[in-house]
Amino acid sequence: MKLEVITQIENKEIQNSIISKIRDFINLKNLEPGEKLPSERMLSEKFEVTRSNVREAIQKLEFYGLLKSIPQSGTFVANIGVTAMNGMIDDIVSLEKPDFKSLVETRILLELKTAGLAATRRSKKDLEQIKEALDAYSKKVLEGKNAVQEDLLFHLSIAKASGNSTLNTLMLIITPEIITNFAKYHVCDENQAHLAIQEHLDVYKAIESQNPKFAKQKMKDHFKALYQYCYNGKEE
Repeated sequence: MKLEVITQIENKEIQNSIISKIRDFINLKNLEPGEKLPSERMLSEKFEVTRSNVREAIQKLEFYGLLKSIPQSGTFVANIGVTAMNGMIDDIVSLEKPDFKSLVETRILLELKTAGLAATRRSKKDLEQIKEALDAYSKKVLEGKNAVQEDLLFHLSIAKASGNSTLNTLMLIITPEIITNFAKYHVCDENQAHLAIQEHLDVYKAIESQNPKFAKQKMKDHFKALYQYCYNGKEE
């Protein structure tokens, strides 16, 4: 096993241990919503871990809405019941890293939605950013260069244009890992990058014309290889 893989596993175990200890501390002290937790320094000393470990655990609990940090004030228990909080933390520490196919399937569902919303809600500035990302991608591909980052920016610019901050956040979380692992899992053939130029353009034109149904269909066409990878050619 590679060293970096071992490190990731160890870090996750440490983080989950701290999360569980924070839960136990909240229960022991009967902390109510809005009550303050000890400082990061105090928690790091109490749990015998580094402050950065504590900070990462707190940030994860903030992401799930269980804690709330206020600059210059501290970290507080969010407005959620103890029973619900305990159940959610149990789920959080038992979460496994999603497999690649699950991430791809989730991306398909998200991007069909963001494309439709972008066609309905996009602003002139949104459209300019999508076109800029499209042109950058096309230029790199035609020059025979790796255009993974430009592909990522094109899809993220559409998510941003959807006007839905939650969908945008989810895309920011899952899309980079998916795109950078395409080659590893042999999802697309070597010609896909060139084919995607026209497919990206079709999606852009649908969003430009503010036709959500057309935008979703063109995004679906663009994901033909992903559909085959996830569903063996059967559309869901």
